[in-house]
Amino acid sequence: MAKSDIEIAQEATPERIDKIAAKLGLTEENFEYYGWYKAKVDYNILNQPKDGPEAKVILVTAINPTPAGEGKTTTTVGLGDALTKLGKKTVIALREPSLGPVFGVKGGAAGGGYAQVIPMEDINLHFTGDFHAIGAANNLLAAMLDNHIYQGNELDIDTRRVVWRRCVDMNDRQLRNVVDGMGGKVHGVPREDGFDITVASEIMAAFCLATSIDDLKARFSRIVVAYSRSGEPVTAGQLDAPGAMAALLKDALKPNLVQTLEGTPAFVHGGPFANIAHGCNSVMATNMARHFGDYVVTEAGFGADLGAEKFLDIKCRMTGIKPSAVVIVATIRALKYNGGVPKTETGLENLEALERGLPNLLKHVENITQVYNLPCVVALNRFDADTDAEIELVTRRCAELGVNVRMSEVWGKGGDGGMELAEEVVRLCDQPSNFTFSYDLDAPIKDKIEAIAKRIYGADGVQYAGKVSQEIENLENLGFGKLPICMAKTQYSLSDDQTKLGRPTNFNITVRNITVSAGAGFLVVLTGDIMKMPGLPKVPAATKIDVDSDGKIKGLF
Repeated sequence: MAKSDIEIAQEATPERIDKIAAKLGLTEENFEYYGWYKAKVDYNILNQPKDGPEAKVILVTAINPTPAGEGKTTTTVGLGDALTKLGKKTVIALREPSLGPVFGVKGGAAGGGYAQVIPMEDINLHFTGDFHAIGAANNLLAAMLDNHIYQGNELDIDTRRVVWRRCVDMNDRQLRNVVDGMGGKVHGVPREDGFDITVASEIMAAFCLATSIDDLKARFSRIVVAYSRSGEPVTAGQLDAPGAMAALLKDALKPNLVQTLEGTPAFVHGGPFANIAHGCNSVMATNMARHFGDYVVTEAGFGADLGAEKFLDIKCRMTGIKPSAVVIVATIRALKYNGGVPKTETGLENLEALERGLPNLLKHVENITQVYNLPCVVALNRFDADTDAEIELVTRRCAELGVNVRMSEVWGKGGDGGMELAEEVVRLCDQPSNFTFSYDLDAPIKDKIEAIAKRIYGADGVQYAGKVSQEIENLENLGFGKLPICMAKTQYSLSDDQTKLGRPTNFNITVRNITVSAGAGFLVVLTGDIMKMPGLPKVPAATKIDVDSDGKIKGLF
């Protein structure tokens, strides 16, 4: 019987974190120990000049996720280990897992098999406390907002237009919509309220895009928490909250250093939702990896239509990062699922279904190579049931777009299983490219939305429900029109209908709402029914997680 991820991780003999830090040239003056195998690195080291050439950034993304599984994080970790085996000074940058999915359906997010970051149980459970600090900063702002209203409401806040919600890092549908301030005058002003999961908080998004404490405070100052009775935005800065909020996050802002099973350094830091926010690890961690590595392997959440689009159009635009290569992860099982095969039958050879599902992968390849003009490779996460005929079909169809397919067997073999992928990535990193964005930042809001819908999703157009067009006009009048777009859309389809698999055609994207995340620095465009507070399934993963009398965690995956 195959070993579980946690069994593999717990059987490893990791190097002490000071040894991992030394690989980056760090001394104990530059980091703080969080036990023997975790550390926080002082971000002030980024003020020193980089020793060596500019790092090559490799973005790992994927096809639209399916129940059949793709293995994006596993591929990211394994590719990093493979590049290290090739003699490249490699650093990995990943998001931190949220407790909600860990205890819900998804489980952990530290890779899998022999391509993991460790200590996996610590990374998946609390880690260094960053998310708790982010939740505290979010809820401090909520408390100060409601206190301002209670203490006389000098800013004339319309309590029906309070847009700031509380948060908790747990899947708890009971908290989505609440009424608080009940119990009489001394207990506050009654109003409708609600909770989001911490990773959906704008604090998380602003935290992950900040380049310094000063930048973080500036972002917090711009956060819109409510609107006045006259319709003017009310900000966290007007409540004098940013200083205290940033004080809660002064340590959290330091990137977390850990290692892979093979000892490759990895920064695991931040974790905004990929369908409601931009879905990338912190800029601070990416810059730290770029500062110390010659090759940086990082990933973006969900499929390329969400994660990669936001990494490229938002994160790269804000930071000046230019990826040297993009890896699109796919599995033959997932492509057959996109072709209409039930999950239980995806292990059987079915070239017809594979042909029907392949357009999903090919659309993502086209986007990376033709819209963003970046070099690209398809990493085929290989399973024993994959047949030569199926692999040949995927390889041939990708070659028609000028893109190579490379096998990835890192789950079972670690870095050794990613060598041919790593060699192709190194080759691509030396290719010239002319990186471009999918839309012009100065274009009107609707033009930017339609560029993403048509160019990235393949939609015919965009429909605006209810009063969305009026709200877009209001946001442009308030000076928010030049912000980038963060699309909130189902991850399961290129369209806004999760049942439309493969490469849908003849569809429109329906925009149901638009809000401003002025602190993060983007406009959130909501399509479909996107939940900012998930719920637990009928049988949560939490029911299988336990700790024995020696303090050893079991049941994580």
